[in-house]
Amino acid sequence: MTFQIKDRFRGFLPIVVDVETAGFNAQTDALLEVAVVTLEMDSTGRLKPKQTYDRNILPFEGANIEQSALKFIGMENPYHPFRNAMPEKQALKELFEVINKEIKATGCTRAILVGHNAFFDLNFVLAAAERNNLKSPFHQFSTFDTVSLSGLAYGQTVLAKAMEKANIEWDNSLAHSAVYDTEKTADLFCKIVNQWPLETDSEDY
Repeated sequence: MTFQIKDRFRGFLPIVVDVETAGFNAQTDALLEVAVVTLEMDSTGRLKPKQTYDRNILPFEGANIEQSALKFIGMENPYHPFRNAMPEKQALKELFEVINKEIKATGCTRAILVGHNAFFDLNFVLAAAERNNLKSPFHQFSTFDTVSLSGLAYGQTVLAKAMEKANIEWDNSLAHSAVYDTEKTADLFCKIVNQWPLETDSEDY
């Protein structure tokens, strides 16, 4: 039997996302970076990372920027030309196109966001999509949160500690980069999911 990712999550396509922001309020604070990792399933039903996409984003007009948040993520100036940042609408449109193509290619019905403290990421993505009159490909409220999953699988909820328990390499000096955090979260999610193989004889599938 050939395993397909659409069968594993009842038609949902898991997409791993991490955002870097200039604060905690999705409505008022700037969205500065979004990284996305798509996933794929091999012939044995094991989930693995597929490809990474990343966009640096200019603060939207009137956005609040908390200096403490910039310091936390190691960014001095979100407008610096070396960031090669683009307007929020353009960045999201490009990422949404990638995700929608994956949904279509896999026969899934909708994307579901995977993240560490996933609702934080989802809130920022949905707020930005609404601000720019874009249709989000993500489920509006359901997520796969690796905080809960790693708490179940490894007894740890902090990302770095969960990585240690999962025997996944982790470099604190690279943390809080959207790309690094997203790729590591993808590794963690796949490792946890692969501990519970798809039950091919289950009536649920």
